[in-house]
Amino acid sequence: MRHPFAPALAALALALALAAGPGGTTEPAAPATPVAPAPAVAVDPAPPGFPADVAMDMALGNPEAGVTLIEYASFTCPHCANFAATVFPELKTAYIDTGKVRFIHREVYFDRFGLWAGMLARCGGEERYFGFADMIYAQQRQWAGSADPATVADNLRRMGRVAGLTDEQVNACLNDRAAAEALVAAFQTNATRDGVQATPTLILNGTKHSNMSFQELAQLIDAALAK
Repeated sequence: MRHPFAPALAALALALALAAGPGGTTEPAAPATPVAPAPAVAVDPAPPGFPADVAMDMALGNPEAGVTLIEYASFTCPHCANFAATVFPELKTAYIDTGKVRFIHREVYFDRFGLWAGMLARCGGEERYFGFADMIYAQQRQWAGSADPATVADNLRRMGRVAGLTDEQVNACLNDRAAAEALVAAFQTNATRDGVQATPTLILNGTKHSNMSFQELAQLIDAALAK
């Protein structure tokens, strides 16, 4: 079953995030489930910190492409992690890297952990976002496998270290109230406008679709390109 969406969850996610945030600990205790590095995911060095517009759309591909594909996804949604592992690599190779498709990844926040992960993904800046996102999805079971907020926060810090950030830099991002408010506001606006009820939801040139395989998605893209 896909993760259901309810508008009230956005406000709840922010309330929970701010009421019991990751905190500023720089020497975290060992998590119940250690997070192993993801050597296949490369994140290039760059100065850490949010983009100037923290809630900006994160996009890949040719801005003038004939097809724009928006994915609404949650970093804590298993189906989104599966899409990232089984659909997105082929999509990127066949359509994004070739300039045929402009891809936009929009975050959906079902819970505080998903919000924290989104803040971590943006913590390295716009150029590093998709590298962080790949790592977060690939290690979803490990970092989000605990119900304990402190353990999840520690796991996210460890992932930040793998990507070259310090605990202090990650803490600064995760505890930025203004950034959290901006991200949740953008989520509420976008998801309400596009009628998002589950993740992943795909918007292809303005038309909404549910989760699908790469083969099914490729047929829709090819048809849109042929118009």
